Amino acid sequence: MNKLVLLGAVLLALGLSGTAKAYDGTKCKEAGNCWEPKPGYPAQVAGSKYDPKHDPNELNKQAQSIKEMEARNAKRTEVLAKTGKFVYDVEGK
Repeated sequence: MNKLVLLGAVLLALGLSGTAKAYDGTKCKEAGNCWEPKPGYPAQVAGSKYDPKHDPNELNKQAQSIKEMEARNAKRTEVLAKTGKFVYDVEGK
């Protein structure tokens, strides 16, 4: 039993003394720039079959909704300044 405990302690000490040398599979060009395409995937996505080709109208939806929100908020502050009461529905729908 003592030999088993001693052997376990020795193996544990040897295991802890070694440095961990893990390979993560990347070839870094510089520190922090380690992206590389998977096999069969192009290095440049633009113009390839993986290019999502986003519709500009879809991309501008959020900017348009923010402009509309700011216009509604401006109307709300005008009504608040004139009447002293906050009215949420300034469109009157």
